[in-house]
Amino acid sequence: MGNIADLLASAAVDRPGSVALVDTTAGTGFSWSQLNSVVNGQARELAARGVGPGDRVVLRLPTSADFAIALFAVTRLGAIAVPISPLAPRPELDTVLEHSGARLVLSRDPEEGELPEGDNEEPLESVGGGEDIAVLSYTSGTTGPPRGVMLSHRALLANLEQVKQVPHTLGQQDRVFIAIPLFHVYGLGPGLLHATAVGATVVLAERFDVTKALEVCAAQRVTVIGGVPAMYHEFSEQPAEALRKGLATVRLLNSGAAPLHPKVLAAIREKAGLAVFEGYGLTETAPVVTSTLVTGYAKPGSVGRPVPGVELRLVGSDGLAEEVPLDPDDLDDAFVEDDAGTGMVSIRGANLFSGYWPDGAHGPDADGWFRTGDVGYLDVDGDLHLVDRANDLIIVNGFNVFPKEVEEIIAQLPEVAEVAVVGVIDERSGESVKAVVVPSAGASLSEQQVVEHCAARLAGYKVPRSIEFAESLPHSATGKLRRVRLRS
Repeated sequence: MGNIADLLASAAVDRPGSVALVDTTAGTGFSWSQLNSVVNGQARELAARGVGPGDRVVLRLPTSADFAIALFAVTRLGAIAVPISPLAPRPELDTVLEHSGARLVLSRDPEEGELPEGDNEEPLESVGGGEDIAVLSYTSGTTGPPRGVMLSHRALLANLEQVKQVPHTLGQQDRVFIAIPLFHVYGLGPGLLHATAVGATVVLAERFDVTKALEVCAAQRVTVIGGVPAMYHEFSEQPAEALRKGLATVRLLNSGAAPLHPKVLAAIREKAGLAVFEGYGLTETAPVVTSTLVTGYAKPGSVGRPVPGVELRLVGSDGLAEEVPLDPDDLDDAFVEDDAGTGMVSIRGANLFSGYWPDGAHGPDADGWFRTGDVGYLDVDGDLHLVDRANDLIIVNGFNVFPKEVEEIIAQLPEVAEVAVVGVIDERSGESVKAVVVPSAGASLSEQQVVEHCAARLAGYKVPRSIEFAESLPHSATGKLRRVRLRS
């Protein structure tokens, strides 16, 4: 297999004058030919600075043309791109620099690293590909220090081919709005790389502002949006007329990186007449594993079925595959006392990573399977429902408590805007359930109300023993809840 930078070179040959990228924040735009020339120029400048195959180069850049150019320039040289949030504190950057051994930082901050400029129409052949590492992506470290996920050109390109086989995904005539971080694999792979692979136009915004986003989508005639639940939550709160006007040309809404509340899906469908299709993936799978687009039905609470070329099975704690019984009609029955039907999601496919930096440890096993750490079950249709992270499981007196189940019960209270449930150390029971609740604006809510609501609907050991009220919950850049910060 080739180099991900070859995607750009091919688009420059096939669609030289077509619009490749619009940076709505900077007010700039590039045709495929122009973008390829700028990438060639930057690659030559980086080579002059000594960057070569295997070198790590940190991309500390926002969602912008700058990021796209730097990614393709670095990988065209056979070097390894190390994306990191431009908003991450300096100590986090220093940790990544030390752990990755990066020799250069590309940043808009001159104190961190100068961003090369260049434009050169002379062709520049890509170096390396296949099993060579293209991207070293650091995970958010929900259970410990961040780890560098080694994504090869093979893995990234394989996932693009897998996703392209799903009906109604990106096509050449699409205009794709991306306001999620490109330094996250969700924005980078299904967003930037997928659009480049099919020759679609990428419409970028550095940050998401719901009013501005609707204006941009209308002005740029956007047809596809790649988003996260926090974005769709804000869309769902807009007046129906404003939402319909802003999304008038949109045909497809994709959501990933975190669970989407069924209420949000229903509100957008009602106001704009559009379904939101959910997917599931992780950095280690480059990243897409499943999508409701596979069946074409946006099923509330489900992340769909595996994309073509990806195998999925549920395994027990011993790693052995378990027979998955059919899910009962009642969704609540998924959380039965013996946890029948749930298992850890295990994946096999050409899109899997090459292990963790630097030695490839803890990658796929000898048979090609990777255990994700996510717990889920399959319903009667064969669609995957995620229950929780295995590491988030709370064990009270030997009984398993899935935080998501308790969160869904508490979220039924109209005074609750957001809630997170975690396990805390308990001398008597080993662990007990703690709920951190963000009340709705102006709401009056007591601990007793929350406890009584749960006690009427949950087994005693699942009822929170402590309730904490907060103004907000900690989230990653893509909206994923960071429970580890709530356990203290």
